Amino acid sequence: QVQLVESGGGLVQAGGSLRLSCAASGRTFSNYAMGWFRQAPGKEREFVATINWSGARTYYADSVKGRFTISRDNAKDAVYLQMNSLKPEDTAIYYCAADPRGFGSPRGSYDYWGQGTQVTVSA
Repeated sequence: QVQLVESGGGLVQAGGSLRLSCAASGRTFSNYAMGWFRQAPGKEREFVATINWSGARTYYADSVKGRFTISRDNAKDAVYLQMNSLKPEDTAIYYCAADPRGFGSPRGSYDYWGQGTQVTVSA
């Protein structure tokens, strides 16, 4: 099983950057695909980015491509989301999730979720 804890959220002005981290525990981490999702108040949770088990394949939502970068370091049991050129519409709680299938599909089965970290972008 995998336990996930996000960190790195905060308040930033539009155009700024943040890097989110997801610390994972469990020996199966290296076999899992990892994804980032976000949910703004009053809105549905949406897919942001995913990375397959090895880090060789990534996929991004159109709303963040070119601005966000997902990466992983299996040796450190960590997944990251580098967020650049932030916009007010990026404001949301960001969640790290794990897909035991390992394929890195945006529609994968994300069975494990972190508590979330708040990202607020001011205009």
